[in-house]
Amino acid sequence: MGRIAVAVIVSSWIIPISILVNRIVPDPYMDEIFHVPQAQQYCKGNFTSWDPMITTPPGLYCISLAYVAYLFPGMFCMQAVSSFSGTCSSAILRSTNAILGVICSVLVYEIITRLRPALDERKATIYAVVLALYPLHWFFTFLYYTDVASLAAVLAMYLGCLKRNYILSALLGSLAVFIRQTNIIWVLFVASSGVIDYSPVRKNNPQLHVSDLSIRKDKQLASNGGTTGGSKLRKRRPGKAVDNISHSTQRSSTSATCSSGFIEEIQDTFLTAWLLKWELLVSFSPFFLVLVAFVAFVCWNGSIVLGAKEAHAVSPHFAQLMYFSLVSTLFVAPFQFTLPYAPVVVQSFRKSRLLSCFQWFIALTVGFLSVHFFSVAHPYLLADNRHYTFYIWRKVINAHWSTKYLLVPFYVYSWFSIFSILAKAQKKVWVLAYFLACAAVLIPTPLIEFRYYTIPFFFLILNSHTDDYKSWLLMGSLYIAVNIFTMFMFLSRPFSWNHESGIQRFIW
Repeated sequence: MGRIAVAVIVSSWIIPISILVNRIVPDPYMDEIFHVPQAQQYCKGNFTSWDPMITTPPGLYCISLAYVAYLFPGMFCMQAVSSFSGTCSSAILRSTNAILGVICSVLVYEIITRLRPALDERKATIYAVVLALYPLHWFFTFLYYTDVASLAAVLAMYLGCLKRNYILSALLGSLAVFIRQTNIIWVLFVASSGVIDYSPVRKNNPQLHVSDLSIRKDKQLASNGGTTGGSKLRKRRPGKAVDNISHSTQRSSTSATCSSGFIEEIQDTFLTAWLLKWELLVSFSPFFLVLVAFVAFVCWNGSIVLGAKEAHAVSPHFAQLMYFSLVSTLFVAPFQFTLPYAPVVVQSFRKSRLLSCFQWFIALTVGFLSVHFFSVAHPYLLADNRHYTFYIWRKVINAHWSTKYLLVPFYVYSWFSIFSILAKAQKKVWVLAYFLACAAVLIPTPLIEFRYYTIPFFFLILNSHTDDYKSWLLMGSLYIAVNIFTMFMFLSRPFSWNHESGIQRFIW
């Protein structure tokens, strides 16, 4: 069991399903009609050609070009192609995402073992395989979209930051932005999480001479058993590197300080960051350079999107944040309804009824205002019945004038559930940074697309240290059932449009 096992297991379904998809749907479909011809132009060496309908940067096409160049000598020797551009068929370009899908699963495994060094390899392997089945990620592994490449770059950036290789992490972050420009938010989030996790490690370093704040925090960690937790991990996993040991100690201290007040956590984080400001400035300056380059691009381009700017204009869509919470909670439903989880939620409410009632009142008020004033019905959503969101909008959210308001308590509960899950493994200030990152990515997006939820979902589940083995298996079964349904509908239930020729298919 391990990264090789993860790669083999994921490949065992990616290869045959890719062959099946390419046999039944050989021609570009949906957004592929823009991406595939653009990548083929790059294969011909025409780097000045650009389709004005494409909204994202050319990162995916450059990755495909490098992949095809690596693949070309072997195919040429087998006389499968006669030219370099001949290798850039739809099937070959789609296989770029198939390879990246396997890489994503290995990256997930590495991140899980990095975040949880004491976790059994067998469980880590199963968790990585289950996440590779996440429906929104799984489905687009077989098509030529930017989602899988975007996720791979962001996960690689996060892993680099966890390993404290900040230069490599920033380089991977620039690649993520080059694939999809909204990934600049995740670059900032990863840098912020690095700063949050950086401080406790430095404070545990005896060579660092700082003021009374460090001394006070060191005493707090010692009294909470932070050193003991680290020593236990060292005994259990003697083969890990020194940086891995320090990371496990860091996670122990994070868990120990989770019970501290939110305001105190923010104060301690900022005070410690101020004490280490020059060291942090040097360590995280590569992320700052990525941000400066992105701001320069936006100023030059006049917008965050490249093409079709009118259809993708930024608009305040606060309801999008609500949809994400409910969708993500449904995809981790096995964790929500386990026997140990429900009493924890009830107990947390009973501990401070007044505060809990106030929080619910504020959250419900914000939720109702968001749904009433900031629900965006994009023209693409209303007109395109090939997407599942078309039917969810008509049959669920907009079924009756009151339905969208009746769903608000479920949205609020979903966010409280997410906060509760994350707070068990991360600092409250980290949870706040995660929420702000999700808001920055999702609120400006007018179109309801569930695939936009993939990256925030992966950050959520990777940092939710849930060890209910049965729930993980049940979640995997849920994902398999959803994947079978969506792929069956895509391949076996084509239909026609009166206003447009060609076969249409259901898609996320």
